[in-house]
Amino acid sequence: MKVLKFGGTSVQDAVQIKKVIEIVKSRCQDDKCIVVVSGLGGITNRLIEASRTAASGSENYKSILLEIQTRHIDTIKQLIDIKEQSHVIANVKVMLNELDSALFAARTLYELSPRSLDYTMSFGERLSSYIITQAFCNIGIEAQHADSRSFIYTDRNFNNAKVNFDVTDACIKKYFEDAPQLSIVPGFIASHENDETTTLGRGGSDYTAAIIAAALNCTELEIWTDVDGMMTADPRSVSKAMRIPEISYSEALELSHFGAKVIYPQSLIPALTKKIPILILNTNNPGSEGTKIHEHPKTNGQHVRGISSIRNVSLITIQGSGLFGVVGIATRLFQTVAKKEVNVILITQGSSEHSITFAVSPEDVIKAKESIELEFQLEMELNHVDPLKIENDLSIIAVVGENMKNTPGISARLFSALGKNGISVIATAQGASELNISVVISNKHEKKALNAVHEAFFLSHIKTLNLFIAGIGVIGATLLEQIKDHQETLLKDNGIELRVVGVANSKKALFVEKQIDLNCWRAEFDTHAVPMNTQSFVSKMQELDLRNSVFVDNTANKEVADLYEMILSSSISVVTPNKIANASTYDYYKNIRKAANRYGVQFLYETNVGAGLPIIGTLKDLRNSGDKILKIEAILSGSLNYIFSTFSNKVSFLDAVKEARELGYTEPDPRLDLNGTDVARKILILTREIGYQFDLEDISINSCLTEMSRNAASIEELWETIGKYDNPAMEERRIAAESKGCKLKYIATFEDGKAYTSIKEVSADHPFYNIKGSGNIISFTTTRYKTNNPLVITGPGAGADVTAAGVFADILRIMA
Repeated sequence: MKVLKFGGTSVQDAVQIKKVIEIVKSRCQDDKCIVVVSGLGGITNRLIEASRTAASGSENYKSILLEIQTRHIDTIKQLIDIKEQSHVIANVKVMLNELDSALFAARTLYELSPRSLDYTMSFGERLSSYIITQAFCNIGIEAQHADSRSFIYTDRNFNNAKVNFDVTDACIKKYFEDAPQLSIVPGFIASHENDETTTLGRGGSDYTAAIIAAALNCTELEIWTDVDGMMTADPRSVSKAMRIPEISYSEALELSHFGAKVIYPQSLIPALTKKIPILILNTNNPGSEGTKIHEHPKTNGQHVRGISSIRNVSLITIQGSGLFGVVGIATRLFQTVAKKEVNVILITQGSSEHSITFAVSPEDVIKAKESIELEFQLEMELNHVDPLKIENDLSIIAVVGENMKNTPGISARLFSALGKNGISVIATAQGASELNISVVISNKHEKKALNAVHEAFFLSHIKTLNLFIAGIGVIGATLLEQIKDHQETLLKDNGIELRVVGVANSKKALFVEKQIDLNCWRAEFDTHAVPMNTQSFVSKMQELDLRNSVFVDNTANKEVADLYEMILSSSISVVTPNKIANASTYDYYKNIRKAANRYGVQFLYETNVGAGLPIIGTLKDLRNSGDKILKIEAILSGSLNYIFSTFSNKVSFLDAVKEARELGYTEPDPRLDLNGTDVARKILILTREIGYQFDLEDISINSCLTEMSRNAASIEELWETIGKYDNPAMEERRIAAESKGCKLKYIATFEDGKAYTSIKEVSADHPFYNIKGSGNIISFTTTRYKTNNPLVITGPGAGADVTAAGVFADILRIMA
């Protein structure tokens, strides 16, 4: 004999019921079947609402009753042939009249007792099971409507009745001894021996099916729902949750206790007692293998079977010197809350016995608090016990798996995943069986925690980064194109998933949590971006609270750079070519790094100096490996190198500047380049990287321009002053250099504890002599790389492609 249970979503309406009929037909051809059904989806809630509305004295319950009647009659009309409908509808209306009478009584008496509520709630399953029985009969399949109140007997604890198994098991065996091929049973409802209707509480229909299966020693119990089985996490929170093919009873109990709603804990007990396997299957996808719950599941090498959570719990902590070493404190504590029928979800106690912390539902906090304060009144008056500490708005994350036992590193992986994402653990509990490790965290981090922990245990071969990109001009747009071109390859070959979830310019921003389609991001931005400033962009990142988040700043904006410390403190890594933060005050420079270290995130900025050249990374490697930097020489401005490479006996200094500006190598006002401040910021960053506490005023900056040109009122005036004052001076310097076989270069230098920028003459044997165009070059003289053989790095020092590629490389470094 088989027992199949179909939940509310499986019998939501006539369309779903037809699916149920097809499943039952296919699975019950050779065996007798008992089919347990819930009420039509949502009906139980409407019955509760109607009952409470009636008890309040309002006649609005009638409109709810009419809605309930309409749904059931419409379902009949879609399932039953028209010539057979009348007697089915008539019987349904008889039941609805009984319901109406009960609701009228509640309104008349202004009262809704637990007993009365059980009676009104029972109509959901009674109506659906009768209609489904008639639907089978309508297609020629003999079906018996078996009212579960005739064979499941309970105590009088209405709304959550306890089953009398001695009586119930005997009644079930007798009732189904001569049952037809198919019986349809209403779930959730039972009765007391004096014929009072009772209900079995949350998950009651699952429980009904398990009770029957256990009493009849069935070989298997099937629970049909709207998902493909138990999942490694709640798919509503974790999009990459996977079906669990097999799971043990104890693992399923733990997951269901901690919020996995596919099956309820009490439903497992009868099946567990008789070792009856349970199959969790999908009504909408009957071809899926589902999940099998049984005694000896295969492990498939997984140490963790699943992750679950309970949202909205409160922690109560009792502590004080009076608890230390006192026998019976825990007994008194939990006895007093048990008397108030408070359900304790989690318990943790320090080894010092100085405090005990336990989790309860928020609705139980007040009565738990009052009962504890009464029990320990004397100890509190003597200051032996401190005032109770109550913490609200918390969630419990539970990692479950029988194979965690004696497996090193499980806890480390859990806490590492949480820590890397800035999620603080408020309390933790682990049983001696090591079946479950539970942590209590803030509600606001629940979804982020579930995804981070799920990725750590089930997707360790795939690392996901969620990117928020500010600045979508030339560099930003190039970066987005590079990411688009390499997304698939990175995922396939390296297990790296890059998801761009936010993009912004100076005025607007677009957020798509599942990720922005980079094939049409520009059109999507133009259509759906909303007005947003820098601060609100950061606030939105914090609000989304996505795991492994990275903020990419492609701007040259000080306002954005000033927010790095706040961003890093939100456990969001920062990648940027924007050098303003690293060249600001030394205190802010240090604070950024402190924030990154404290919150376990990264601040990467290779492109601050030399665009895509590996300068900063190389400098760090030299220093970390024990080398000492003696001297740095560098051409760090592509625009200035272009100007000095172009300037010759055929091209004047003025014409070289104009040409560089027309080609886009300089800023619109070329003085921003020619003044040397940008180069000074870069050498400042390098000196800080080797440990010097310099600020910008500690760098000696030698401008390429005379004072008259620096103070010119307009670009037109600038051309005049350069032609009048700078051209002759530069021409004189060029001729003098060439007479010595040298060239002029604008070079940043660090040596003997000092840093400066200046125009220098370099000879033909100097590594900088042949650098042309917008190239950059840097020379490190160290204790290992001597004066006559320095370490030289050279390559393109400007351009959107190389800068974007450098930013891209920093993003990928975060994964390492």
